[in-house]
Parts: sequence; structure tokens; C-alpha cells
Amino acid sequence: MKYLVLLCDGMSDHPQPGLGNKTPMQVAVKPNMDRLCSQGETGLLNTGVAELPMGSDVGNLTVLGYDPRKYFTGRAPLEAKNLGVELSKGETAFRCNLVHVKDGVMDDYSAGHLDTESGRELIKMLNKRLGAPGVRFAGGTQYRHLLMIKGAGFENARCTPPHDISGKPIADYLPQGAKNKELRKLMEDSTFLLEGHEVNRERRAAGKKTANMIWLWGQGRGMELPSFDSRYGVKGSVISAVDLIKGLGRYAGLEVVEVPGATGWIDTDFKGKAEAGIKALKKRDFLFLHFEVTDEAGHKGDAAVKVKGIEEIDSKVLGPMLEALKGQDLRIMVLPDHSTPLELKTHIFEPVPYFIWDSRATSGSGLPFDEASALSTGRHLVEGWDLMGRFIKG
Repeated sequence: MKYLVLLCDGMSDHPQPGLGNKTPMQVAVKPNMDRLCSQGETGLLNTGVAELPMGSDVGNLTVLGYDPRKYFTGRAPLEAKNLGVELSKGETAFRCNLVHVKDGVMDDYSAGHLDTESGRELIKMLNKRLGAPGVRFAGGTQYRHLLMIKGAGFENARCTPPHDISGKPIADYLPQGAKNKELRKLMEDSTFLLEGHEVNRERRAAGKKTANMIWLWGQGRGMELPSFDSRYGVKGSVISAVDLIKGLGRYAGLEVVEVPGATGWIDTDFKGKAEAGIKALKKRDFLFLHFEVTDEAGHKGDAAVKVKGIEEIDSKVLGPMLEALKGQDLRIMVLPDHSTPLELKTHIFEPVPYFIWDSRATSGSGLPFDEASALSTGRHLVEGWDLMGRFIKG
């Protein structure tokens, strides 16, 4: 048996006036998802818990079958794992976004979707200028980077994700509580260093948004996770454009498959990810194939991109993979890790739709894949981490 999980980050949404009071999932033309859903099982599941922030870290940990209440320590340690950054004793990792702030307002949490090369050049400079004993920066992907800082209390700071405050004054959301003065100073000092850097001078001249500040959040210390194979008896792989998901895969003992041209946005190489996925399933029996575009579009409030992202995943990924895997015993699960409603531009804690399809099944739900169809079944898995066991074991 081969197992494919197609994770469309932040895909579920609310009815939108601009889409005829339908959700992006309802509007998107996605014949492959709808057909498999109609032939399989659909319903709702919780991908988070009330006591933890609803993010891709908690959501994907849940989907992979791990209770986040037991294992979650923070977002940044997952990204550090993928980047090969080992956390020493007493060290806390922070997610370090390169953002664009305009007139004191969070104008763009991604600094205009900064490219990886430029982002790493800026982080390298910050590490040289702001790094010190117990303080170090590490380059990541695009606008997503890391700060590691040693000392008691940093893990207890209260920090806000920058994608939660788009269009809002940053003064209301700077770090609070433990060690807030040290964290704020690093953020403030970064503005003077970043503004005059050659990367930003070139971006400004080209009419692009500059990366003119760092934003610290998602902190945590190292985590321990039992391997996916030890829990489910299946060896697998993970494909994603983002360090968070790849780091989670490494903690779970999954093989990380790198795909050149995978960006996490609508310009990602959908075809390349599908081809890599087909090869991965020939080598191992389980694949966690993650797409970020639907979440990014939600954060930006871009309905057109969110709809297009769903359609591209269906036509350029799911369709070709079904064709390539035809004739094999195959189970497919498609779902988001959380909702990112277009009108809110942030993650929220609410049940999300899923479907499970089995190539050997003879009957199914008869329903298309969307939020309303899943709700209509009355099937709702409250402890969402139990779904993976049902998917693998039947």
C-alpha cells in the first residue's frame, strides 16, 4: 500500500462576498479532488487545541499524528532542525522574519516575498553586526530566518506572528513579558542596519519593498519526537518549500526531498513537486506533500491566488500523480492544516475539512470536497491527531 497526504496549508476559508458568498474551495475547479472525495470519506477534524496558538506548526504536527500538547515546544526549533542548527543548552530559537514596516505599520510580513539569496545576505550582515556571545543569527529561506539567544526567560516572551498584524501599528504588538527589552532592542537596531544595505538600495531602486526590520516570534527550545515509522510501521518522505515542514519531517524521521524551484508561492514548481513525489513513493511507502501557496494567499487576502493555487495543485500535482500511480493499492488524504480566512488574513482555530480515498473502495460520500460538504456529514474528529492512525491502518 502507498500513502499520499496532500497538505494544502491554510486552504479552508469562509464564504466570501467577492466569490459569490462561496469559499475558495467551492469556487476552485478541482475535478480530481472532488472525484476522490465523492468516492471516499469526508468530514471535519480539529487540527489544534485551545491552549496552543493555531499555526502551521501545531496544525501539521497534528496531521502527522502527534498530540501537540505532548510534543510542541515552539515553531523556531522545527525550522532550526531543517537548517542543521543545533540548539545548545539554555538556548532559545526565535523565528526571525525580514519584514517591511511603513510609517509604523506592518506593511508586509514577507518583505515583498524576499528571495532567499537576498535574505541570507541580510541575515549574514546582521549576524556580523548584532551577533554577540549568546546571540547568533542563521539564514533560512526567503524572508524566514532564525535568531538563537542564550539565557533564562527568553522562551517565555509573548510574541506575535507578523502575519497576524498586517496593516496594523507594530507598537501594539512588540514583544511583551520576559526579556522584552532585549528583544525589542535587537528589532529596533536592525532597522538602522538594514535600511542602508545594498540589497535594500537595489530593491528600492527597482520599486520593490525593502526588508527594513526583523520581527521575532515563534520561539522555543529543542523538542523530541518519536519517529513516524515507530508509530505507524511505514517509512516515508516529506516534500515542502518551507523549513518548518521539512524540520518537522526530520524530527519524525521522514526523508526530506528537496525540489529546486519550490518557493511556497504561486510561482512554485508544481510539476517538479509532483515528479519528485512520484519518485519518492517508488522509494518509500508514505509521502507528506505540502503546499504553502494557499496559506500565503490567505495572509495576503488574495482570493484569486488562493483559488488558483487550489486549481494548480489539483491539475498539476494530484492529476499526474494519480495517473503515475494507477494500478497500485493507494490511499490518499487531502486536507489543510488550519483555516486562513481571506477577510481575517490570519490562522484561526476551527474544524477543517478532509477526505480519505482508497483505491480499493467501492462506495463513498458522493460529495465534492469543501467545507460545507464536510460539515454536512456530521463526522467531526475532535482529537485530530488520531486521523493519521485511521488513514494508515484503515
